[in-house]
Order: sequence, then structure tokens, then C-alpha cells
Amino acid sequence: MATSAEESKTHALETLQPLPSTEEPQIVTNGETAEEPIDAALERRVRWKLDLTILPLLTSAKSDLGNAKVAGLSDEMNMSPKQYSDLAIMLLVGYIVFQLPGTMLIKKLGPSYQFGGAMIAWGTFTACMVAAQTLGVLMALRFLIGGAEAFIHGTLIYLSFWYRYNELATRGAVFDGCSALAGAFNGIIGHQIQVNYDGKNGWRAWRWIFLIEGVVPIGWGFVVAALLPSTPEKVRGIFNATEKEVIIARSRSSHNTGSSKINVKALVEVLLNPLFWALTTMNCCIHITTSSLSNFLPPILHGLGWENEEAQLMSSIVYACAFVNIVICARIADRTGRRGLLVVANTAFSLVGFIMLLAFTNATVRFVGTCLLTAALYPCLMLVLVWLAMNFPGYSHRTSCIALTNICAQLFSIIGNKIYVDPPYYREGLTVSACMTGVAGLLAVGTVWWIGRLNAKKEEAKCTEEYSTLASESIDKLGNKHPDFRYTS
Repeated sequence: MATSAEESKTHALETLQPLPSTEEPQIVTNGETAEEPIDAALERRVRWKLDLTILPLLTSAKSDLGNAKVAGLSDEMNMSPKQYSDLAIMLLVGYIVFQLPGTMLIKKLGPSYQFGGAMIAWGTFTACMVAAQTLGVLMALRFLIGGAEAFIHGTLIYLSFWYRYNELATRGAVFDGCSALAGAFNGIIGHQIQVNYDGKNGWRAWRWIFLIEGVVPIGWGFVVAALLPSTPEKVRGIFNATEKEVIIARSRSSHNTGSSKINVKALVEVLLNPLFWALTTMNCCIHITTSSLSNFLPPILHGLGWENEEAQLMSSIVYACAFVNIVICARIADRTGRRGLLVVANTAFSLVGFIMLLAFTNATVRFVGTCLLTAALYPCLMLVLVWLAMNFPGYSHRTSCIALTNICAQLFSIIGNKIYVDPPYYREGLTVSACMTGVAGLLAVGTVWWIGRLNAKKEEAKCTEEYSTLASESIDKLGNKHPDFRYTS
């Protein structure tokens, strides 16, 4: 009886393992390898535990330069529009410099220590801005804040350790949605600080904004460092042995291995892949607008006729709209498996918002347009990154493509911050942003069609000798060049 029980247990654990690449060619649909099914109730319980353990800890703070501007920063520092633009850009410079190591060292440093330490650093540098007396000091601190933020934005890579491809958009939406909510709360907090704290201790309201919104992430960073799970192979705490096997099997189904290491060959292969550049260009076009919103949204709203305090409050409504649409789009994407068409639809809606801002002077119409374009564009960031992750399987390829696309996107973000220099309507910046959004929509249409052609060619190649040779290799090694891998649109 003991032998029978042991055999039964061994068989149960074997069903949790993904098919080895040396056996029959793996059929890959929507980015996942075929595998023996895991008990549905058990997997639901594991997924629910992962959600409760991981997602609440991945919330992070958001840069609050825009609210600080209307709370007296520009006046006290005697900043011109160009100087304010340069100050906004310094965060992006720091982000670009540290983005590659910030993404590719996640497993080396350990996610809990990397994310927790980065949050502590982010909060410390933000709080230090309270003591800044010159523009040069502000510039240096913004650079350091950007560097810290680069080590936080490997979140999608981290989530791909734990979730299947068709679960990523919803979980990624938690991070992006929290960013939008942070923008909303920053507006409310900024309004209250400006009303109640301006002049206290001899400080203008903008100093209080940076102090208060810097202290919170410091404390939260210690919580993240202590509680965030590291990798599926090292998970512990509330998960029993069987649940840990399920977690590892789910991770392997998304082409993660415990020994995965970054290699230069994978990085070069990503750079030479046309699909990477199509999706990266799309991401860059969207970033031109979204990156500048956090810095220029309160000033734009102030230009509509609201006082500084009212502009802070109205920005909360804009970000709340973005949060709602992020959640909706993520659920649709995971249920349908389609990201490209959602990008097309959202860019179309955002263009309507741009037209309302550019063609009308009525404050109400322009505010509705601002809500529309913000709500439509924010989900595109998450959708395009998940789209990339799903089409570049394997830890090395996926990590390389996410790091590289983020670097390219932040370079375009610098452009986005440089073009908003004509207050109060910022027509030049809005016009360029609208054009880039249109390009992103057209690229999404073309990429959906192109992916269909790529999959058709793979089907046609099944009868060739090359197929038989390559099919015996693992998808982790070949990435999306594996003949049984199918791209997803």
C-alpha cells in the first residue's frame, strides 16, 4: 500500500511538469507550450494566493512634478518653460542610463531586494527635494529619481515568472492602474497640501508635496523587501509543496527556467528582429504623450481657467478615467487573446480627444478631451508591453526586448517633454503627440496583419527538412524562431 501511494504521488507531480523539448514537438498556442492540465480548482487557489501575495506589494509612487509646478515650484525657482521642460527630462535621462541593468539584473539581485531597495531610494531622493535651493540640485535629484525608477519598472518581467501569458495583461494592469491611481491621489493630496500647508514652516506648498510623497515609499520599500516572493523555485510562506509544484509548472509553461541567464546572443537576436522594432516604434509613439502627461497635465488644466488648487483636483478625475479603462482593456485582452485591435481602438479614441483639445477653446470640451485621450492612451502602454512579452518567449529574449523597448521609449519621452513649451494651450506639443498616436494606430493595424502572415509561413514550413531539425530544439533556446511557436496579435 505504501508503494502504491508513493507511485500515485509521483504520478500526480509528473502531471504538473511541462513537456520536455526533446520529446514530440511542442504545440505552442498563444505563446504557451502544451502540457498536461493542472487541476482547475488547485490552480485557481494558487493563482488567488499569488494575487494576494504579489500584486498588493507592486504598487509604487508616481512622479509629482506637475502638481509641484502649480504649487509654486516654477515661481520660487524662477523657471522658464524651457527650464521646467529640462527638469522633467532629467528623470528620463536617469531612467535611460539605468534601464538595462534595472531590467536584466532582476534574478541576480532578487526581485524583493531590487524593488524594495529602489522604492526606498526613490522616496529618499524625492523627499530630499524639499531642501533644494537651486535648479542644479533639482536636476541632480531628478536624475537619481529616474535611476531608482528604472529598477522598479522590471515589473512585467517579474510577473511573467508567476503568471501565464493569458493572465499577464490583467496583472500588468494592476501596476499601470496603480500608477494612474497614484496620479489621481497625487492630485487630491496636492490640492490639500496647497490649501492647508502653503507657507507653513516657511515652505511653499511644492516642498511639502515632495516631502510627504517621498516618505511613504520609503516605508513601503521595507515591506516589499521583506515580503515579496523572489522566484517560483524559491517561493515559501503560505504555499505548500504541491502548490509550489503548480507554480513552477505554470512558470515553465511561459518559458521560464530556474537557471535562465541573460546572454548577449539573445540581446543581438532581439535587435535584429523586425517585429521587435515594429512594436517598439509603436510603444515610442505612445510614450511621447503619456510621459509628458504627469509633468504637464496640471499646467494644461490650469490653462483651461482653473486656479492652481482646482487644477490639482481636476487632474485626479483624468487619472481615474485612465484607471477604469486600463482595467477594462486588460480583462478584454486576457479573455480574447487580442492586444493589437485594442491598441487600434484606443488610439482612435485618443485622437478624438486630441481633436477636442486642438479645435475647441471651451474649457468643458477641452477637459472632456483630456479625459478621453488620457483614458485611451494609458492602457496602450500595458497592452504593447504584454504584446512584446508574449511574442518573445524565453527569459533572455523577453528580458532583453522589454529592457531595450523601454530605453527607446524613454528617448522618445524626452522629445515629448521638449515639445510642450507653449503654455497655456500647448498646441505644438498636442499636435506632435496626436500625429505620433496616429502612427501608433497604423502600426498596430500593420503588425496584426504581419503576424498573421508570419504564422501562415510557419504552417507552410512544416513539411520542410529545416522544420524537423529545429523542432527538436527548445523554445527557450530558439525563442520565436522555434517552428512550433505561434505569434499572437
